[in-house]
Amino acid sequence: MKNYDGIALFSGGLDSILAARLLMEQGRSIKCLHFFSPFFGHPGRVEHWQKVYGLDITPVDASAVFVDMLRHGPEYGFGSAMNPCVDCKILMMRLARERMEQYGATFLVSGEVLGQRPMSQRRDTLNVIRRDADVRGILLRPLSAKLLDPTEAEESGLVDRSLLLGMNGRGRKEQLALAEHFGITEIPTPGGGCKLTEKENTRRFWPVLSRLSAPDVNDFRLADVGRQFWYGEYWLTIGRHKFDNEIYSSLLRENDLHFKMAGFPGPIALGRSSRPWDAETVRKAASLVASYSPKACKAAEEGQRIFVRVTQNGESSLVEISPCRESEFREPTWEDAREALHALRTPGRQNND
Repeated sequence: MKNYDGIALFSGGLDSILAARLLMEQGRSIKCLHFFSPFFGHPGRVEHWQKVYGLDITPVDASAVFVDMLRHGPEYGFGSAMNPCVDCKILMMRLARERMEQYGATFLVSGEVLGQRPMSQRRDTLNVIRRDADVRGILLRPLSAKLLDPTEAEESGLVDRSLLLGMNGRGRKEQLALAEHFGITEIPTPGGGCKLTEKENTRRFWPVLSRLSAPDVNDFRLADVGRQFWYGEYWLTIGRHKFDNEIYSSLLRENDLHFKMAGFPGPIALGRSSRPWDAETVRKAASLVASYSPKACKAAEEGQRIFVRVTQNGESSLVEISPCRESEFREPTWEDAREALHALRTPGRQNND
């Protein structure tokens, strides 16, 4: 395997592109690692990024360890939504550090800019990340390096500190000028690209984390598909279109319920719970599923009998129901998630380097 001077954490954002290119301009060989999970990352774009940005990028699936961190509770809490930004950075740094020997690298690279993000890029927080990830001395932040402590790579002369930058704050003028210098014309849109920062996604993901006994990667992937409904611990997701209906087959697992209209076109739905489904709850879920089939609703109004086929672990049965949108199954709201998350926002341990 080829040896590299450094490993860069590559999000696909402009800062991570510039950080890697800045060191490559000094003749350093950089391996970019693109971590992804149900909440962030685009492994399908790696090939494109390599072509347009001239980088050596490898995708790394961080889904399981990231969900495990969420399940145990992020030590430094959540941001404005369900985003555990500080713990996320620490985790990604640790994963990159573990791969240094594999790639023969002697330092890590991050595109973080001092003062750019209020939660994870304050000076004290940058020090916490460096400390808790155990990357003191090997973590180089080229875009703000002149405002930070020198690293071993700089002190040894492997990296010329005088050619690094001292960016600070939330503006992008300097980044855009540097992108022009490198001939980069495809500029990524600003923003972290993490779904956990968004209210719409938080209302979907929070019930999974708070209501299921042991949520895993599959659960969070399911929460990103279709319309979401909850009745206590019972979870029902109803497809909105053909793509949703098709993806359920890849997410279906043991003990899940699969709902499909019998004799009428309509959505596919998937039911999941940490506890067994009783017959009445199955009927309520089937009634809600049928309410999203216009033809079934019209037929019911005309007096026809309506059935939904419910399959669990390969065994199917027909459940006769009346399509009904009024149900104990409710769509989760951002307000409910916000209230619960607010109660959890307590300081982590002291942010001392």
